[in-house]
Amino acid sequence: MSQSNQSVHESDERYATLLNNSNAVRAVCSAVEGTLGPKGLDVMLVGPRGEVIITNDGVTILDKMDVTHPAALLLIGVARSQQNEVGDGTTTATVLAGAFVQEGVAQITRGVPVSKVVAGMQQGVSAAIELLSKRARRIDGLNDPLLVKTAYVAGREQEDVVKLVLEAAEKVGVSRLLQPSFTLADSIISHEKANNELFEGILLRQKPLHPHLISKLTNTRILLLQDALEPESLDEEVLTTEAGFAQYMDLRRQFGAQLERIAELGVGAVLLERGIHPDAEQFCADHGIMVIPRVSREDLRRISAMSGAVPVRKTALHKPNEQFANLLGYTPSICYDELLDKVRVAARQDQSSFVTVIVGASTAEVVGERARIARDAASSIQAAIRGGVLPGGGTSELAASYELERYRETVKGMEAFGVAAVAQALRKPMTQILLNAGYNPLEKIEETRAAQIAKQSDSVGIDCDTGLIMDYEEAGIMDPALVKIHALKIAGEVGAAILRIHNVIKMRQEQ
Repeated sequence: MSQSNQSVHESDERYATLLNNSNAVRAVCSAVEGTLGPKGLDVMLVGPRGEVIITNDGVTILDKMDVTHPAALLLIGVARSQQNEVGDGTTTATVLAGAFVQEGVAQITRGVPVSKVVAGMQQGVSAAIELLSKRARRIDGLNDPLLVKTAYVAGREQEDVVKLVLEAAEKVGVSRLLQPSFTLADSIISHEKANNELFEGILLRQKPLHPHLISKLTNTRILLLQDALEPESLDEEVLTTEAGFAQYMDLRRQFGAQLERIAELGVGAVLLERGIHPDAEQFCADHGIMVIPRVSREDLRRISAMSGAVPVRKTALHKPNEQFANLLGYTPSICYDELLDKVRVAARQDQSSFVTVIVGASTAEVVGERARIARDAASSIQAAIRGGVLPGGGTSELAASYELERYRETVKGMEAFGVAAVAQALRKPMTQILLNAGYNPLEKIEETRAAQIAKQSDSVGIDCDTGLIMDYEEAGIMDPALVKIHALKIAGEVGAAILRIHNVIKMRQEQ
């Protein structure tokens, strides 16, 4: 074997794992990148039993895909992280991560050490995040036109859905939208038989006992019990003695008195984390008390915050009337919605920030997609309030990429190749959007860059309908800055992690 052939063979073996991982990442990216932009198309997901999902939501596509390759699974983690943190931009994050891997591989296979490429990429990502943060336009309240435009872009211009989500944001208010623990997208539910509706309150998925007898109550008190509504229990051995049986009967009498007191204090609804004793169930039915068992701890917490009720254990039933009354909450209305098969608990007037957005459609497949669109719009509104907005369509990333090229000239050492990889990867979102629209990305990107320099603006891009230069900010094509920044951050982290993998070894199965 000649020396040249031997060196090529050794080089192939050296990069075998890297190229294998890169190909797996490329395969995953190809599944979602066709959905980017206004001309992006949908993906049909088919389940093992013939079930069908039609969507262009990146995290839904990736989450449902049958993937086994470890590097591909890392890439899917990018979309999940993006969804969990900001709720939108999953496709962009995935495409960026794939671009980082692709550009990093190109630098490594030309002879640049992996450590230098990764270090340079980390510098480049940090610089790009700083550039995007400085360019962000701040939002001035919920009536800011830029916020409305951002919501319409995220909501794919489905006016009825976006209008409903914007109305929900107004009800919630800016202060609550800024709370880290609150997620507006969690307030959205969907049902194929429902009409679009904004309900000021909380919907519970649990069905009440005896809904045919007690289906609606107004202006009533609520008891939240993190327990079962049942008398205190005794060991079976105790019951075999006369004293034990007497104690058992005394406990039953105490429990009966507690039920009577619940009715006397005007409790109309009892929400339980666990079950209910048959005697208590019959008592509540006879006294018109709605009982909702098996309510989750999280739902009890939400009802507590909305109604003012304090979740208690059943030992609290022994408290004096005055103390016990202070533990009860209030709701203007609680009713069972037979169409939705859910319980509606209305919010008090001073707690109008608790809302539920109900999205409806004609079929289960369509309503699922409309719910995803509504959640994207809700997440974009909240992210825009928190971190401002940037021009969409990849224009901001393109402007940042050319600034990174100038920054690259100041970087000493081989880390400059990693910075160059980031600069090139930042052009990928616009490149893919132009490809999906049917244009030559090389030509159009250079045309866009020349226009950005001439107008000194990062909002100049290509009209995907006409192919002409347009101002995205004037056209209202805006994205939340946090969506872009987090996508860039997580894509850089995962891209660097994949590039550093030298070998893939299967672990032995533990006994």
